Amino acid sequence: MSTPAPTILVVEDDDIVRMLIVDVLEELEFTVLEAADGEQALETLRDESHTIDLMMTDFGLPDIDGRELANQARALRPTLPILFASGYAENIDVPADMHVIGKPFSIDQLRDKVKQVLGN
Repeated sequence: MSTPAPTILVVEDDDIVRMLIVDVLEELEFTVLEAADGEQALETLRDESHTIDLMMTDFGLPDIDGRELANQARALRPTLPILFASGYAENIDVPADMHVIGKPFSIDQLRDKVKQVLGN
């Protein structure tokens, strides 16, 4: 029996960018949950019925920034891997146990980064 596809929570306030990321991840056979902002993401994270293997979040969100979201996400799910997506990747200070991918990224870069973060 094959293991279920990892589930990725994508947090991105730009609808078009979020749609593109979701399409790519689904194409790569991941299960994807979406949130348009930090509050929606936290609601999803609080819902224990969701298995979430990775949270990919934009660093610049309208309500709370990606770092604050990551801190709150880790309070809810201490072992959750976190991948920040940022157009300013070289300028953000990412905690040692979290990851970052610079925008814009190619499909291959996204696939490789997600696989690296998930450890396979």
